[in-house]
Amino acid sequence: MPIDIIKILLPSSVAFVVGIVITPIVAHYLYKYKTWKKAPRTKGLLGDATPIFNHLHKEKEVGTPRMGGIVIWGSVLITTFLFWIMSIVFPSFFSEKLNFLSNNQTWLPLFTLFSASIVGLIDDILQIRGRGTYVAGGLSLTRRIGLVLLIGLVGAWWFYFKLEYSSIQIPFITDSFELGILFIPFFMLVMLSLFSGGVIDGLDGLAGGIMASIFSAYAGIAFFQNQIDIATLSAVLAGGILAFLWFNIPPARFYMGETGMMGLTATLAVIAFLTKDVLPLLVIAFPLYVSSGSVIIQTLSKKLRNGKKIFLVAPIHHHFEALGWPSYKVTMRFWIVGIIFAILGMIIALVG
Repeated sequence: MPIDIIKILLPSSVAFVVGIVITPIVAHYLYKYKTWKKAPRTKGLLGDATPIFNHLHKEKEVGTPRMGGIVIWGSVLITTFLFWIMSIVFPSFFSEKLNFLSNNQTWLPLFTLFSASIVGLIDDILQIRGRGTYVAGGLSLTRRIGLVLLIGLVGAWWFYFKLEYSSIQIPFITDSFELGILFIPFFMLVMLSLFSGGVIDGLDGLAGGIMASIFSAYAGIAFFQNQIDIATLSAVLAGGILAFLWFNIPPARFYMGETGMMGLTATLAVIAFLTKDVLPLLVIAFPLYVSSGSVIIQTLSKKLRNGKKIFLVAPIHHHFEALGWPSYKVTMRFWIVGIIFAILGMIIALVG
């Protein structure tokens, strides 16, 4: 047990240090090549004007680099490599125990993290170059959804045909619920729903704090399930996110961008299914679902009620800004809510 705890906490701490070390290098190139949008967003999903959002964020959108998520997945991949190579170059019980790269637990989420992050990186590059059909450049919403569903399809195929997953565990019910072939679209839907929560990456420090809480919760869940490698990877992800957050708190040095949110949300879906605690995601990732839900509600309201809005501006964190809350107050209160719901979701997963 003590060695397992060390295995989880030590790589997480290393990931944080690695992230802190590589950030000046990443930031240098992000600023050198001016990796920010060339024009602020002025239109919403329906093509309507967004004057409130533009007033609140027009300067930050065009002056703060994107692609800060490189720090996160870069530190995770480097940390994974360091502990893997250490187990080979300096073979011992301790070094081999600390290696968390395993075929049955961490290869799939690591592959997902890398592939989804690269797709997000391409979208970020298109956005900063002002290309594509998205509002200020980049991939269109339809294409991004299609790519996420494609990643989800590959992951679902692997789970269903290779790992023989076809059911989900319902909290507080002993028997699992068999989905059969419907497991595949369900997996894709979960991944897409988490990706939609990426709209939370809109305030300095907001996304980083929330995602760190979520992955910490799954580190705890996997630990109590004795899936130590998954627990370690989840903790390493949290460590990398905290390194990013060190430089993302107000005033943000850079934003996470699609390369961060797409990679993290896709990996989160995979980890949730590997632990078989998918439904607790609704609680653990509550801030993500609230953010994306507020956008859906706002869009439907405008479309069905002749332009009438529910919120002053969506996602909901911008609504609180429009009410006069300082951005740091919105961020910190969301952090608190995120931590509480992460704990509650972890309790549901463990007790249920």
